[in-house]
Amino acid sequence: MDIQLKRGMIEVCVLKVLEDGDSYGYQIISDISPHIEISESTLYPILKRLLAADCLTQYSKEYNGRLRKYYSITDKGRKKIADFLEEWKSMIKIYEFIAEDNNNDTE
Repeated sequence: MDIQLKRGMIEVCVLKVLEDGDSYGYQIISDISPHIEISESTLYPILKRLLAADCLTQYSKEYNGRLRKYYSITDKGRKKIADFLEEWKSMIKIYEFIAEDNNNDTE
């Protein structure tokens, strides 16, 4: 899969996970991994970009004596998911065009 396309899809996957509630890095990876391959070295730059784009907010909370960073989706992040789903409709049409069996070659 094209690296830029995959990165964009992972960004939306991160946002989708956070739609269900605030979470932290390791849990986000665990939630996404069954659907698309992701590592810490991939996740944290994506979280940083989403924070910079105001799609997420971040806060710290103590857990077992350590501070853990939690991430929360914003309205802008929810809009990014909606925009992705709308754009994906166009991608499906392109895929169907490319994948269709062209019977004109046999005539």
